[in-house]
Amino acid sequence: MCESDILDSRYSWMRLAATLAIAVLGNVGMWAIIVIMPAVQSEFGIDRADASLPYTLTMVGFALGNLVIGRAVDRYGVTVALIGSAIAMATGFALAAVSNSIVMLSAMQFIIGFGSAAGFGPLIADISHWFHRRRGIAVAITASGNYLSGAIWPLLLSGVLTDYGWRTAYVILAIVPVALIIPLTFLLRRRVPDDATAHANRLSLANAQSVSFSPTSLQWMLVLAGIGCCVAMSMPQVHIVSYCTDLGYGPTVGAEMLSLMLMGGVVSRLISGLIADRLGGVKTLLIGSTLQCIALFLYLPFDAMVPLYVVSLIFGLSQGGIVPSYALIVREYLPAREAGARVGFVIMATIIGMALGGWMSGWIYDLTGSYRAAFLNGIAWNFLNIAIMVLLLFKSRARRGQAVPA
Repeated sequence: MCESDILDSRYSWMRLAATLAIAVLGNVGMWAIIVIMPAVQSEFGIDRADASLPYTLTMVGFALGNLVIGRAVDRYGVTVALIGSAIAMATGFALAAVSNSIVMLSAMQFIIGFGSAAGFGPLIADISHWFHRRRGIAVAITASGNYLSGAIWPLLLSGVLTDYGWRTAYVILAIVPVALIIPLTFLLRRRVPDDATAHANRLSLANAQSVSFSPTSLQWMLVLAGIGCCVAMSMPQVHIVSYCTDLGYGPTVGAEMLSLMLMGGVVSRLISGLIADRLGGVKTLLIGSTLQCIALFLYLPFDAMVPLYVVSLIFGLSQGGIVPSYALIVREYLPAREAGARVGFVIMATIIGMALGGWMSGWIYDLTGSYRAAFLNGIAWNFLNIAIMVLLLFKSRARRGQAVPA
């Protein structure tokens, strides 16, 4: 089947539906530990810092998994990579359910996070091969699976957690990858035609030459930009609950603002996908990063409850499309045959940025006794991201509309 027959075809959209389902199921590993954290802390009799260790290792595994599984997708195909990831998740959940210490639970959460990564960067890289005209929205829909997973799974698990405990919830989650994810992966067995990949490689090389940077230099520029934007992004996402508690509004209000951000993020990802189909990845990311910076500035003068709800929604609507745009830029400027590894590497950088920014904001708060300096720190990192995107935009000589087929 030739390139014109398969890209943006009915099969492409069917593949996207299966991909979204796998993303919603697979990203549960990121959110389950947040739901069970209070129960774990109570059962093991530990403090909040120790109870947070499993989440930290989940994110470390998630970051590493985006890179390693992305490489596996390039080499073995997405079906094989997803089956391996599903087995890793099932094993991790099953062993976590019988953990007798926080150390063992944390180790299993690393495995769970590693396997869950297949539901983000590797899936984004894979679906990008199957679209040309609608690649932006396809990538955005796939990336939204992460946020949708965060909205759905805590609600589904809360009843099991209340009635039967966290260990039973984890036994159920050990069944999900085997019973649901693995069967869905067989819908993704078809490989993209070689002529489409070869054409994509030619155009990405031309785009890379147009900005006078080697693929390696471009890769590291995107890594630095990803860290910068996500250090900024993490400030409200990680600390909004604590910020609201300090202001006297309580953690429930903070949790509602976080949910509002995530829902705004879903909307933002979809809108950004549509914009990217017209403007390309660099311009879309620059728009999102600029809007995110403006939203961060709005947190400085407003600290009343209602304005904070509004600003949190604005922030969510601003930042949701940023991370998926990196995948689009990788596809536009870097070799298509290496998409899994290169997208995974950049996604790993964004996760590192989230982790670094979350810690850095807390550290600045401890030094200053206020989140104001932490917001300013996020804004400074955001400017780094904007500067890199402006540089790419102005150095690019590629004509508008020279999108890269998968």
